[in-house]
Amino acid sequence: MDTLAIVILNYNGKPFLEKFLPDVVANADGHPVYVADSASRDDSVTFLRATFPAVRVIELPQNEGYAGGYNRALDLIRTTYGGATYYVLLNSDIEVTANWIQPILTLLETNPNVVACQPKIRSYQERQLFEHAGAAGGFLDWLGYVFCRGRVFATFETDHGQYDDNRPVFWATGACLFVRADVFHQLGGFDADFFAHMEEIDWCWRAQRLGYEVWTCGQSTVYHVGGGTLHKSNPHKTYLNYRNSLFMLYKNWPANVWLWPKVLLRLTLDGLSSILFLKAGQWRDIVAILRAHFAFYGRLPALHRQRKALQQTQRTEVILYPRSLVWQYFGEGKKTFEEVIK
Repeated sequence: MDTLAIVILNYNGKPFLEKFLPDVVANADGHPVYVADSASRDDSVTFLRATFPAVRVIELPQNEGYAGGYNRALDLIRTTYGGATYYVLLNSDIEVTANWIQPILTLLETNPNVVACQPKIRSYQERQLFEHAGAAGGFLDWLGYVFCRGRVFATFETDHGQYDDNRPVFWATGACLFVRADVFHQLGGFDADFFAHMEEIDWCWRAQRLGYEVWTCGQSTVYHVGGGTLHKSNPHKTYLNYRNSLFMLYKNWPANVWLWPKVLLRLTLDGLSSILFLKAGQWRDIVAILRAHFAFYGRLPALHRQRKALQQTQRTEVILYPRSLVWQYFGEGKKTFEEVIK
């Protein structure tokens, strides 16, 4: 069994593989690199086999998104390739740096209760700024709005070493996610119904409900292009983010909360957020929000069954950030992580 497997999920991403895979291979520290291809329509697989013979290529039969694709790929690594103690789930549009692996691997090996960890994620284009997808570790407010050390909504901080520590967080980003393999499979992997976006937050929440911890490691840094498969301006991304957030909240909100008042408040705030899209003339995003809400309603019976099952296995309560991030950011003008948590 390998200690660590670096796994890149690819879908029509040959340009990113050409640009970033050489550095991944050069800085793999002897750990195997896998590319799991989700039935790409470009010539990614031909390119990989011709150019990177040392990379282990897994050809998946169809595109099942980030969630289903990684579930299938990691299960194949476990059953066919001998498995690994840890996985690194690495986006194809990530630029790694020298010594990006060892600090996190050391953290995981010396803290057996930590089951997921991320490095600092900085912007590939504006290299001193933290990047949207995870920054220096993520949190979740009581209504399910995500924020990060280094990024709150559309405000991105400059990295000047303020988050170079190692510490627990609520969620670690799927852009560069180190996970303990046995616990990943113990939890059944990602929720494949999410397809893409927020599945890693849902997984981190479920892991913490079993008493495990999620951390961020400030001694490791990578750079992320962002939007490599689905650009942030794409309405389908809006749909997935709004829909999956509702899926995650309904499943995981504590049993002792007033569930439906919180759901209705969140649905109302989602509706109000469409004003921002209206001002920008992004009508398709408004339609995407409506579609997301109706998808949530249609999924309620299955979500309710998942909620009950998770409550039966839960070992510990998970505490969300107790204030409203929306109010602090838009009402009080608190734009940075330190201002918010103060």
